[in-house]
Amino acid sequence: MSDHKTLTETIASLSHEPAPLYQQVKQGIVTLIRSGQWQPRQRVPSESELVSELGVSRMTINRALRELTSEGFLLRLQGVGTFVAEMKAFTPMLEVHNIADEIASRGHRHASEVLFLRAERAGVNDARALGLPPGATLFHSRIIHFDNQVPVQLEDRQVNPLIAPDYLQQDFTKLTPHAWLTRVAPLTAGEHVVEAVSTSEEERQLLQISAGEPCLQIQRRTWHQQSVVTCARLLYPGARYKMFGRFQSSS
Repeated sequence: MSDHKTLTETIASLSHEPAPLYQQVKQGIVTLIRSGQWQPRQRVPSESELVSELGVSRMTINRALRELTSEGFLLRLQGVGTFVAEMKAFTPMLEVHNIADEIASRGHRHASEVLFLRAERAGVNDARALGLPPGATLFHSRIIHFDNQVPVQLEDRQVNPLIAPDYLQQDFTKLTPHAWLTRVAPLTAGEHVVEAVSTSEEERQLLQISAGEPCLQIQRRTWHQQSVVTCARLLYPGARYKMFGRFQSSS
C-alpha cells in the first residue's frame, strides 16, 4: 500500500495539542516536506486550492504560507506560485523565538538537558550587563537543546533575579527558559550580536561536532521595560543551522 498522503490526511494523522488551525496547517506542510513527499523546488497548491482541500478560511491558509515562507520552508514568487525551498534548519536572526517552537514548526521533537541551574556571584562584566552591582547574586543556567535527539543549541544564560526570582525553581526540561521568562517578564526590547566562533573541547562534545567545525554564536540581551532580564549566549553547529532575517524599508 502506498504511504503517499494528501495534506488533509497528513494533518489528521498528526497528534495535536490544542492548536490554532494555521499552526496545524503549518505542521502538516512541514511533515510533507520533511518526509520527502514535497520535494525542493516542487510547486505547492495555491491558496485557493488549499482552502478548497482543507475547508478552512483563506486567512488561515495565507498566515500558514506566509509564516512558512518567513521561516525558510517555502519560496513564494509573485505571479508564479509557491515552491518548496531548498533549506536546512534555521534560527531567526532578527527575532527572539522559542527554540522549542522552531523545532516543532519543522515537525520535529524538542528535548533538552539541563547541565546546571544555580545562583552565582556576579563578576564586574556580568553585573554591568544585567544592571546589577558587582558581587550581587545572579542566576545562571546551561542547557543543551535537541532536535529529534540531535544537539542543535547550547544555551548559556544569566538571569536578573530581581526580575525573575523563581527562575531556579523551574523545570526547564518541560519548558524552555525563553518561554517561562516571556510569561514572567514579557520582552520589550532586545539586542544581539551574531558571529562565527571556534569552540572548546567541552562544547564540541556537547554539540557532537568535530574539531575545527565552525559554530554560529548569538549573544543576546533582553529587557522588560527599563530592566535587563537576561543575557544569553546561544551556540549553534554551523553545519546544521543558517541565520534568517527579513528587512523592510521604513520609507
